[in-house]
Amino acid sequence: MLRVTATTPQEAESCPVRDVLDRIGDKWSLLILCALADGKLRFMDIKRAIGDVSQRMLTQTLRHLERDGYITRRVYPSVPPRVEYELSELGRSLLVPVQQLIAWAETHHPEIAAARDRYDARPENVPQAD
Repeated sequence: MLRVTATTPQEAESCPVRDVLDRIGDKWSLLILCALADGKLRFMDIKRAIGDVSQRMLTQTLRHLERDGYITRRVYPSVPPRVEYELSELGRSLLVPVQQLIAWAETHHPEIAAARDRYDARPENVPQAD
């Protein structure tokens, strides 16, 4: 059985699965890790690769990923400063299950979209006009 439940707040706080999913389960982390899969990138290269992320959110997410050890940040002494981001060994090890998740999502997305359509079409889920 998959165990991710907690019966106390202390168990929830110390649960490694919840801790990891809290980081990689956000909107941007996996996209950043995938963008870095082929090698080092600078900030704007990551931003271009992802597309619709704000500069503030990208900065915040990169800091979180660096703090958790998924990526490394290297600052080169130049004017203007040059900064590159790269997957760490830990980050690279996460790519294997991420690639499996991507394959699963691509395979099953039509089923998910169909389920959403069926759900949205149910009378109790149709918005009522006031």
